[in-house]
Amino acid sequence: MTHCAPVPSPQLPNPLQPTPTHVVAGVLRDNQGRILLSQRGAGGDLPGLWEFPGGKRETGEDSQAALRRELREELGIEVGQLQPLIELPHAYPHKRIVLEVFATAWTGEPKSCEGQALRWLSADALADLPMPAADRPVVAAFTQSDRYLITPDPGADIDFFLQSLAIALAAGAARLQLRASRLSSKAMWALAELVHAQCQRTGAQWLISSACADAVEIAKQLGCGLHLTSTHLTRASERPLSAGQWLAASCHNPAELAKAQALGCDFAVLGPVAATLSHPQAVPMGWSNFRALREHVALPIYALGGMRIDDIATARSHGAQGIAAIRGLWREESSRP
Repeated sequence: MTHCAPVPSPQLPNPLQPTPTHVVAGVLRDNQGRILLSQRGAGGDLPGLWEFPGGKRETGEDSQAALRRELREELGIEVGQLQPLIELPHAYPHKRIVLEVFATAWTGEPKSCEGQALRWLSADALADLPMPAADRPVVAAFTQSDRYLITPDPGADIDFFLQSLAIALAAGAARLQLRASRLSSKAMWALAELVHAQCQRTGAQWLISSACADAVEIAKQLGCGLHLTSTHLTRASERPLSAGQWLAASCHNPAELAKAQALGCDFAVLGPVAATLSHPQAVPMGWSNFRALREHVALPIYALGGMRIDDIATARSHGAQGIAAIRGLWREESSRP
């Protein structure tokens, strides 16, 4: 698991900054499931880093046509079906780009047509590869879940909560955050062990909210992840878990996003993007502000606030890993009559 290096505090883009350069890239898999990476040349921008093959979109060219042309010129292949994966705005110190990425089918044998080094690597090996900051969230987009289930507080009826969680896991929940801030320490440990057992059976990844009693100790003992509330994120002076355990954070503004990245969080949630019943007093930021804030960090970021499964495609088109939600992902069957 790779953690992003510290970056300056993200700010909303200055309208006087140059218009972003639109770049297209393809994720190519071989019959062994390996991913093709291309190395940037020594004489150009970001030399020596490994990236997904592609290039700049020319004036008047649509994205799919641009990628077909680029991969023909760069790799000598003919591109078949293209499936949109994610569109990432990113601001480097010296330029702004929009990186539009497609899962790519092709015919032919990819080869270096421009003298660039090529490597086929497993998805797991990409974490250790030096890559441009904009390419990092792309790896998460095809290796990690596009939805992050946040559980409602279980309250006093733990059995009903566990039944509801079992329904969510059976429906395919692959990453979730356990919230249970009103339980005693003893009850929290008991619930955490039961949730841990359920997630182990289904292979789901789970994180415990830092608002829960003994959250850090539970995460360390059970080996689950830890999700920091924005308050705990702001107070943290160092990463509370080892690099082998997942760490996430709730963010609402540029300073919190910068802190999450500097602390070594593996992903963040950002919101509220839309109006939400759980926080009716919060002013939604909307998709344009979400996109502007995401431009300045290399973290995978889930859009939070009023999100439903139908919003995943919109979230991806604004640079999000996907959506985070309670009501939008906690199945109707999980609700009491």
